[in-house]
Amino acid sequence: MQSFTHSNYLHRRGAFTLIELLVVIAIIAILIGLLLPAVQKVRESAARLSCSNNLKQLGLAVQNYAGTYNQLPALTSSTGAPKYGNYQGCILITMLPFIEQANLYAAATSTPSDTWDGDGNPTTRLTPIKMYQCPSDFTLSGGWSGAQINSWMGASYGANLQVFGTVRAGGNADAPQYNIGNIPDGTSNTIGWGEEYSACNNNSTGTLWAYPGIDFGWQWTPVIADSRQFGAGVTTILPQIQPTLANCNKEASQAAHTGSVLVGLMDGSVRGVNASLSAATWSNALMPADGNVLGSDW
Repeated sequence: MQSFTHSNYLHRRGAFTLIELLVVIAIIAILIGLLLPAVQKVRESAARLSCSNNLKQLGLAVQNYAGTYNQLPALTSSTGAPKYGNYQGCILITMLPFIEQANLYAAATSTPSDTWDGDGNPTTRLTPIKMYQCPSDFTLSGGWSGAQINSWMGASYGANLQVFGTVRAGGNADAPQYNIGNIPDGTSNTIGWGEEYSACNNNSTGTLWAYPGIDFGWQWTPVIADSRQFGAGVTTILPQIQPTLANCNKEASQAAHTGSVLVGLMDGSVRGVNASLSAATWSNALMPADGNVLGSDW
């Protein structure tokens, strides 16, 4: 009789049977299925943190601008309003020197009537600004707005018109009524920035960081609470949480994050606003001088 040893067993086992192989594959598939949601959750958490930091930096840029010029930046600067830069450009152009982009600002403003093309070449509008783009914004494509690929780089944030643009100050300027130190409702109770998709309404509108302002086209200006275009009631339109490209509404703020949209307050802080917020509380947070106390849902 042939003796049976461990080495003989291993030799006879050879390879997995088909059933064993299928079981192993099934187990691996289950493990991958369990792992993917966790990976996606970590990735979204990192994207949200990056987006929050961008808004924080924008808030600090506004603070530094106000400290330098003793006024808030205008939503839209204009060649007809020397106090606010004497060039045609939106607030994200004005913020460039305060986010370590002084060279790009110089190129943009070298042709005051055409900051988006700068020195005669389309330098400005073709330059991606990482701080102006949220990693969660799926309507961005390689830095471009999905609505303007190869023409204009997109942005994921809009400035609150109620803070930065309620005064017509000459030319095309939409200028602020208050300074950082005299906002009646206080800086910690007033929204300065909100998230927006870079492309919206099936690409018929969007957010372009170098766009010159509402008078040139409200469809592309980086702005929220645009009462110039949509009337006073726009401040009661609640933010959209993860809208599709088709049902995205340029009248509202919107975010690709789950659960909430991020906003930057005028004191430089950032917070998430969830979908259960009331229209009244949202409007009160947008309005810098309505005198209303923010609701308990804030």
